[in-house]
Amino acid sequence: MNKFWRSRGARRVVVLLVVLLLAVPTVARPSQVQVARQFLLAVLRGEYKAAYALLAPELQASMTPRQFRAAAQPLIAQSRQRGRPIDLYKLGYRIGEANDVRNFYSFMFKSDTLARLPQVQLDVVFRDSTATHILSFGLIPAPQSKRK
Repeated sequence: MNKFWRSRGARRVVVLLVVLLLAVPTVARPSQVQVARQFLLAVLRGEYKAAYALLAPELQASMTPRQFRAAAQPLIAQSRQRGRPIDLYKLGYRIGEANDVRNFYSFMFKSDTLARLPQVQLDVVFRDSTATHILSFGLIPAPQSKRK
């Protein structure tokens, strides 16, 4: 065995393997904000199959693709009214009644950029800080109360 490692051919093979392993690009796992944005853009473009694939397994189990399309319609209706481009508005944590902590990302339509508050927020929720599948989504109307 010692003779094998001393041979030039064996060293060349090892060097070649090391170079190849270092040259192979690693694919980074997308962040939650990237997944949320990708999901919303797919919904707004009507790419339901791609958007549905980004849902958490428990949400897919409780929602058929047809039900998903119906649940996505309010988002699409808002995009027809306000335009398709979106921007991240805010992100954070929500604490549920059972003290479960969920990560959320809210987006706004770019057409609301100059408004004091966006008229509506596109909301995406993840199970926890490491999840990359969407647990829930929807619209959140902005509070429209008058200040005194």
